[in-house]
Amino acid sequence: MALNKNFIAGEWVEGSGIIRNINPSDTNDVVGEYAAADERTTQLAIDAAATAFPAWSRSTPELRSDILDRIGTEILARRDELGRLLSREEGKILAEGIGEVVRAGRVFKFFAGEALRLNGERVRSVRTGVDIDVVREPEGIVGLITPWNFPIAIPAWKIAPALAYGNCVVFKPAELVPGSAWALSEIISRSGLPESVFNLVMGPGSKVGQAMIVSPKVRALSFTGSVPTGKRIGAACFETGKKFQLEMGGKNPLIVLNDADLDLAVNTAINGAFFSTGQRCTASSRLIVEAGIHDRFVAAATAKLSALKVGHALDASSEIGPVVNETQFEQNLDYIRIGKEEGARLAFGGERLNRETPGYYMSPALFTETDNTMRINREEIFGPVATVIRAKNYEDAVELANDTQFGLSSGICTSSLKHAEDFKHRSAAGMVMVNLPTAGVDYHVPFGGRKGSSYGPREQGAYAREFYTAVKTAYTLA
Repeated sequence: MALNKNFIAGEWVEGSGIIRNINPSDTNDVVGEYAAADERTTQLAIDAAATAFPAWSRSTPELRSDILDRIGTEILARRDELGRLLSREEGKILAEGIGEVVRAGRVFKFFAGEALRLNGERVRSVRTGVDIDVVREPEGIVGLITPWNFPIAIPAWKIAPALAYGNCVVFKPAELVPGSAWALSEIISRSGLPESVFNLVMGPGSKVGQAMIVSPKVRALSFTGSVPTGKRIGAACFETGKKFQLEMGGKNPLIVLNDADLDLAVNTAINGAFFSTGQRCTASSRLIVEAGIHDRFVAAATAKLSALKVGHALDASSEIGPVVNETQFEQNLDYIRIGKEEGARLAFGGERLNRETPGYYMSPALFTETDNTMRINREEIFGPVATVIRAKNYEDAVELANDTQFGLSSGICTSSLKHAEDFKHRSAAGMVMVNLPTAGVDYHVPFGGRKGSSYGPREQGAYAREFYTAVKTAYTLA
């Protein structure tokens, strides 16, 4: 099996070890072997980016736009191939894998346009004869650390704006899913991008990520991952004076009111909570259901869950794929145990499933008779596990929804325009959905949350410029 190498200074470079990429749908299937970088390798990538930055930061917007457009075009042309690779290494079903690849391609094309739309301001001074220009400039060398659950879309929505605004990139994907990141990097390597502007370093966060954090040459760092790791990165970046952006966890509420369309509410909840095997930071993990519809909702949701097929990610009949690896699988089972011990009722699922191939298959789990003080309602599980919380009325539901350390996404199912509009204002989340799953977002608008979910400027859309550019105010005596 050929070794897939790191990409540094325009060359494919070996590392200090090997990462074996295992298919969670079939643990006998090795997707590929990838070179693991270390501190020395990462420093080479940082140094290379530093040499490329002066010229790249002064490159024309048209050049950057053309390169990003070529990247997006190739991604979209290869959607089936790349989607299959993604599903094979991460475990989401093929339709979701292909959909994620399409999103990545669209992101690059969006930022191809944004590269041409970076505007400044000319302002009159309060002093006679003085002109003021307010402009945006690239930050410099940007370190990007991405998670395993969206192995091509999240890298795309970090890499594309970084390049669009004239930054140089050192990119560290999650060790668990190097395949999609490597494939994306290989496309970037042939896009016409000048040497050393983009660098791929695959390896452990304790080595690769740490080298980015301590390097004075890295001026900004964008991280998506767990809350504990994000907090450590944020503290370390503050000490070294880096600009940083953190996207972390969620414990997202979906309110279902008595006046909701039952079928719509159930489908919205199942989609948001369990599709992509529940491995989304925007998943609807807390289903807050008003008392009058509670029992009918639970019965309908349980029936819907029992009909879902959990299976191999590449099987066209599968609706939910496997959990990503053994560690995550055991964590999910641990939370099933915790929920039972806390007094919650396991209404459905939460069991290991056997399929034709060895993999991390788990039936989607639904807890009922829970309250908001339980650990299963306070801590992010990051798997196909959701809880139902009974709410007395709308006001109680809103209070329960906001009673969390997180604030990423929230939703409400209702036929009441009054309640929908009120909830959009009162929800303490960065994104609010009305009669839609909490986990569905568009690529051309801001993504991010509040409280413990996010820190720093928003990702995606035109708002991405807030992180990837620095504002400069220049005064001229006319």
